[in-house]
Amino acid sequence: MTMLTGAAVTGGANGPAAVNRNPGKRKKRWFAEVGWRHLVGLLGVLFSLFPLVFVVSAALNPLGTLSSTELVPTGGVSLENFGNLFARTEFADWFLNSLLIAGGAAFASVFLSALAAYAFSRMRFQGRRVGLLSLLLIQMFPQFLAIVAIFLIFGRITDLWPAIGFNTPWGLLLLYLGGALGVNTWLMKGFFDTLPRELDESATVDGASHAQVFFRIMLPLVAPILAVTGLLAFINTINEFLMASVFLTDTDAKTLAVGMRGMLQGGERNTNFGIFAAGTLLTAIPTVLVFQFLQRYIVSGLTSGAVKG
Repeated sequence: MTMLTGAAVTGGANGPAAVNRNPGKRKKRWFAEVGWRHLVGLLGVLFSLFPLVFVVSAALNPLGTLSSTELVPTGGVSLENFGNLFARTEFADWFLNSLLIAGGAAFASVFLSALAAYAFSRMRFQGRRVGLLSLLLIQMFPQFLAIVAIFLIFGRITDLWPAIGFNTPWGLLLLYLGGALGVNTWLMKGFFDTLPRELDESATVDGASHAQVFFRIMLPLVAPILAVTGLLAFINTINEFLMASVFLTDTDAKTLAVGMRGMLQGGERNTNFGIFAAGTLLTAIPTVLVFQFLQRYIVSGLTSGAVKG
């Protein structure tokens, strides 16, 4: 009895005391089960932060050249690049043009796509299936394939209605809407299909019209998908370069992507890199603000179905 008690107290050959006498074994087990995940996460964070730190360092570099930029600035810190950005370029005009076009395109595409998705989801009419398949088929071809036809069409529009022609934000906004409605309509239709039809029927019995059902009942329920599509539309539009580079040629009418691309053309890449880095930091501000504003709608949409009341 005494021997058993002593073995239990000391932990025996395989007890806690034996484990404590092998800290290396415990560390290996911890690394095999949990530690490697921390290592992978740390490597992912470092990989993601590297370009951001490099751009911040370049923006604060007083020399403002690519050849003098270091990951950790050693030659001092200065805001001179931000001052040169507004003094030597039309960055303010580019910034306002991008906000106007991206914000307008995101709002219009979400609103029109929601109207189309509600019609395709809740109504039955001739050509409904053909219309859905046509939208899906059109999305298989990139919009840039039609750049020649678009250029000729807008060349004629510029002669007749200059307000929506080349070098105008309204013309480019219309161009973006043509390529965004299809995919947004399909995304929203799938979300509308998940809503019970009893909501529509009860509202109709109470005397509500289709417009009242759509604006007062459906839109609040599909707020998460509206936030997601609006965020994606805003990001895609503010970062779009190919169509905008063909459509916008005047310096004052350019967007951020087109205008800042001109800073790195020819032999200006080395000398203008600090200014370019400063511009990229300011360009990220609208996207971050839009994401922070819509984040609560996205999170509420992900958790709204977790508890059924």
